[in-house]
Amino acid sequence: MAAPGEAARAELGAAEQDPAPAGPGAEEAAGAGGAEAGEAGGGGEARAEAADGEGRSAGAEAADGEEPGLQPCAARKARLELKERKEKKQKVDEDEIQKMQILVSSFSEEQLNRYEMYRRSAFPKAAIKRLIQSITGTSVSQNVVIAMSGISKVFVGEVVEEALDVCEKWGELPPLQPKHMREAVRRLKSRGQIPNSKYKKIIFH
Repeated sequence: MAAPGEAARAELGAAEQDPAPAGPGAEEAAGAGGAEAGEAGGGGEARAEAADGEGRSAGAEAADGEEPGLQPCAARKARLELKERKEKKQKVDEDEIQKMQILVSSFSEEQLNRYEMYRRSAFPKAAIKRLIQSITGTSVSQNVVIAMSGISKVFVGEVVEEALDVCEKWGELPPLQPKHMREAVRRLKSRGQIPNSKYKKIIFH
């Protein structure tokens, strides 16, 4: 019969070699710990995906923002060019006005009177409109009538200027006579400044 001390030591050794199975409470605790670890890992993945999505959306917005950014630049450049053209045109107009003022201020009294009469003279627009309609056979707008009136005035001025030169070369004094006007027209035609209005029949061989 073994002693009580030896029996206790034997039971203790057996307990160390074969540990007792864990109870239901231990299994539940282990499962809860694993689930918490899994949830923690899943939350990290979700946050990583969200960060990646934000990065992609920011990159896409930056890429999309490049084209609209170019449009305002082009519009701004067009506005600047238009403004520069307007300023340049305004400067040219001011220079022309200044030159004209200097020229008019140097006119003699006779030249000033002639210039005033030239500025005031104009062809009747109704007569110009009837003439154009009789030639073309169609109605024309008021802008066409105004343009033709201006062109006619310039043409008459060139003829009169040439006629004055003819009168001076012939040793005669104004007023102009029909012979001076005819000679002026002939000279302008010879220089090709007046188109030939005579109809020429073209024969095809």
